[in-house]
Amino acid sequence: MKPEKLEHFRALLNQKINDLLGDAGKTVSEMLDEKENFPDPNDRASLESDRNFELRIRDRERKLIKKMQEALERIDDGTFGICERCGGPISEKRLMARPVTTLCIECKTKEEKIEKQRGE
Repeated sequence: MKPEKLEHFRALLNQKINDLLGDAGKTVSEMLDEKENFPDPNDRASLESDRNFELRIRDRERKLIKKMQEALERIDDGTFGICERCGGPISEKRLMARPVTTLCIECKTKEEKIEKQRGE
């Protein structure tokens, strides 16, 4: 892959990481600032449910950040855009849609078929 394309993906990944970290910071500060006391058990349950949902989203984003950091490492070591299974190139279109991917579309399709057959 051309160096300017790699730099484009590096910038894209760094921007997404910064956006996600900013959202996480807002979530933490909002949870610390909320000192609401709801005497109604239904209101309290609703607040707890919303917080739980927000924390699950942040956990998924934490895992995505880790994948993005791994993609940045692949850019640094020259393996970004190369399928880890077959060694072929991952299409630029696929990388734009999912820059953290490690498999080309053919290998990913095969993997999904196997998972479906196993019932995973």
